[in-house]
Amino acid sequence: MRFAAAALAGFLAFLVLATANGAGYRYGVSDGAAYVPAVMLAENPAAFPRDAPLIRTQGQFFLVDELLAMIGRVTGASLEFRFFAAYLVAIAAVWAGVILIGSSLYGTARSGSFLTGWWPTIALAAVVTLRHHIPRTSTNSLEPYFHPRQLAFGLGLIALAAFLRRRNAIAVALVGIAALCHGTTAFWFAVAIGTALMVADRRWRVPGFLGGAVAVSVLIWAVGMGPLRTATSPMDPIWIDALGGRNFIFANEWPPWAWVANLGLLGALWVAHTVRVRRGTATPRDTGLVWGATALVGLFLTTLPLVSAHVALAVQFQFSRIFWVVDFLAAVYLVAAAGDSLPRTKVATLALVLLTASAARATYIMWSEHAERRLFQVSLGSSPWMDAMHWIAGQPLDVHVAAAADHAFKYGVSVRVAAGRDVLLEDDKDSAVAMYSRAIAERVVERRTTLADFSGLTAESARELATRFGVDYLITEAPLPLREVYRNAQFRIYALKPAGPVS
Repeated sequence: MRFAAAALAGFLAFLVLATANGAGYRYGVSDGAAYVPAVMLAENPAAFPRDAPLIRTQGQFFLVDELLAMIGRVTGASLEFRFFAAYLVAIAAVWAGVILIGSSLYGTARSGSFLTGWWPTIALAAVVTLRHHIPRTSTNSLEPYFHPRQLAFGLGLIALAAFLRRRNAIAVALVGIAALCHGTTAFWFAVAIGTALMVADRRWRVPGFLGGAVAVSVLIWAVGMGPLRTATSPMDPIWIDALGGRNFIFANEWPPWAWVANLGLLGALWVAHTVRVRRGTATPRDTGLVWGATALVGLFLTTLPLVSAHVALAVQFQFSRIFWVVDFLAAVYLVAAAGDSLPRTKVATLALVLLTASAARATYIMWSEHAERRLFQVSLGSSPWMDAMHWIAGQPLDVHVAAAADHAFKYGVSVRVAAGRDVLLEDDKDSAVAMYSRAIAERVVERRTTLADFSGLTAESARELATRFGVDYLITEAPLPLREVYRNAQFRIYALKPAGPVS
């Protein structure tokens, strides 16, 4: 009971610090602009009659949207509650991974007692709560909202712990389950753990090489004759333009500091491992994971020429995200090296310093930098934009809305999330989805060009939107000589077609 109470208290502290360091949990923000509509569409196939192809372009790679939709149908739970519950599950998976890795690696480093490893485990947990960006990879170490890759990452951490405990089959199974959440994140763990297994246990070398050969053969078939045969073509200028200048996609364009920062993670991992080898505390399993991280970096470098050539499949894999796993392993083994090299009192001091730093940073972010935010904003807040969205949500399911291309960034939440209706363009997420489809990329470029001067939109150009794209309603802050159907302190909604209810 005491251990269960301590684990629960530790999780609650971890949850609060991790969330606060990410500036608070917020429903529907950032990548939620893609995943929330995907769940809406899975619940109601009649939703988003125009935008469904765009939403499914990315959603087809995940099962989480179908699972959350099924839970909603069975339980009747709100979409906001389901996403918050999924966030808690993802954070709990990360927490469990950290605790299990700590008990596996730090508890046996000296005396075989878990108590000896308690302070290094606290230090590692504190480091993980310090949310940070992995340079030029579009990935943060943690996200303050539900993202399938965060759940896959947590499962991957538990798989690492299973590997360290010699539970090889469990580790492989957990990576397989993670693949159901987010395929590429699970793939990074598959490479790391697969390499580690072959290094640490000779019995896994033949199965590992055979498995690799089968995977390569399947990939060659998929690229040559299968479903990926069109993905080997290079991205043309329109496709690249649709990506919106995302400087993390093409690693060959990274500045020198990004290369130093990311490759430095692997260097730090090897330094920490070398220290432990010299002190006699490193095991073959530790060596295997270090080589697993090295294999990930090798995969990144090997595929770099394909990314530089803008080969679609190589770009879509976003191999630069392997540094997320390398970043975590570097933290694990740097803490391990400190625990092996320092007296226990100094290890405790290090853990308390890191914990204090996390708490201080979290306090500053929530009370000063983002004092307007709550720690857990489970539902959408109140604002003039949301008032306008409530009106739109009350219109027929097939209405089409035009708003500023960057409306989600400017007003906090997208039309699709807040109103559940089709929108002409939500540039941030639509351009991200465009990476996976040339047709979507063309759509994004066309609509971005059309809305480029949204602030200078006239009544005539607004009516042209209705004719060209079938737009029913225009949401803007500007007064226009059009039929106004709704107004609040900031926004006006105009009907661009003759028919349509008036508020």
